[in-house]
Amino acid sequence: MKYLRWTLFVISILVISACNPSTGGGKPDSMLDKNLQDLLNANNISELDFGPKQDSIKVALGRLLMYDKELSGNRDIACATCHRGTLETTDKLSLSIGTGGKGSGTNRTMGINRNRVPRNAPEVFNRGAPEWHSMFWDSRVSGDPIHGFKTPAGNLLPKGLENVLAAQAMFPVTSDDEMRGRAGDKDVNGQVNEIAAIDGTDLPAIWDAIMKRLLAIKFYERAFAKVYPNVPKSQLGFQHAANAIAAFEIDAWTTPNSPFDQYLAGNKDALSDAAKRGGILFYGKANCVACHSGNLLTDQKHHNIAAPQIGPGKGSKAPLDLGLFLETKNRADLFAFRTPPLRNVSLTGPYMHNGAYTNLEAAVRHYNNVADAVKNYDVNQLEPSLRSTVLKKYPAVFLATLDPQIKTLNLSDTEINELLAFLEALTDPVDLSLNIPKIVPSGLPVAD
Repeated sequence: MKYLRWTLFVISILVISACNPSTGGGKPDSMLDKNLQDLLNANNISELDFGPKQDSIKVALGRLLMYDKELSGNRDIACATCHRGTLETTDKLSLSIGTGGKGSGTNRTMGINRNRVPRNAPEVFNRGAPEWHSMFWDSRVSGDPIHGFKTPAGNLLPKGLENVLAAQAMFPVTSDDEMRGRAGDKDVNGQVNEIAAIDGTDLPAIWDAIMKRLLAIKFYERAFAKVYPNVPKSQLGFQHAANAIAAFEIDAWTTPNSPFDQYLAGNKDALSDAAKRGGILFYGKANCVACHSGNLLTDQKHHNIAAPQIGPGKGSKAPLDLGLFLETKNRADLFAFRTPPLRNVSLTGPYMHNGAYTNLEAAVRHYNNVADAVKNYDVNQLEPSLRSTVLKKYPAVFLATLDPQIKTLNLSDTEINELLAFLEALTDPVDLSLNIPKIVPSGLPVAD
């Protein structure tokens, strides 16, 4: 009997040990799941609707258009130069290098007498989600097919755009620094850039000229006829190309399998304990959810977070970039930029509207004490050519209209690491390089 009691005592100790994570073994802390789930419920967070499946024929056409430099005035840059699959739908630069540049990603170099694109090339993940209603850092493209789109083209925007992502795709080709080029430019074949010769305010003429180029290529002529069998060739416009580009982006760059998405689907083991603690901070003490809200992890609103300003700036006050104010002229919108979504955020730096922070930890630490961060910004994290463009004498101006939701957090290093663990858990490990074509119909080099 004494031996039996001793045996039962040992077994009971082993059972207690196995159920208690503090002893070093067994199941994760169930209180972490309860606390995180309570916060998710309080903030109405559920599985994201990634949107309907795209038409495969349209996707195939959009894939070629995305990587074909024929869409640019000088035939030297494609949409995928700044949004490349192998670079997590970005170019890994703080500020993109547009037409006239050479090379790809961080090895890309500026052309002679060219300007940097003034804002960071954002990632393009999960844009098929029905909740999306705005594009660009200042949301200058917004809306939907039912209620209409608000864009810089006003009533000149053609009909037939299928979603806000397609509406966005209409505009990079019209930008002098991004894709169109300048009057007097010659393309890579030595031919006059006829698209840049068009008045830059005549957007329909620019779109028509690009479409004329595409339809002069027999493969594209047949492909557009197959995708749009009920649209006569004479009525095909760049909006049809934009719809195909958007279909490709949605099909290729929807990433529904991050650990966080698995967790939302019910797999409580998908997140580490550190990531769960980071999630509790995200939706609790750190209050990241104030802006990174909803299932998209963005409120699609605009906030001044006093991000350091670098680069050429934008508008009449350059080298400042006044953000949403340039669109609204409302002083409350000074230096306000749209909240970015966060899925795959660990892969999509540099961060902020201008890529001021080149690693995720630095971007997170910005929020710990914003006033100190903007005053003590370390320019050495930037590539050498951008360091001299940092506007270091304006922190008081940036802080004057700081979003009132921004509070000094004073998070510990441990808490910051837990937040980073949560942000890492937003990453889907899918290989995006499989979507890059070997050749494109124009015969030009595939975008690099």
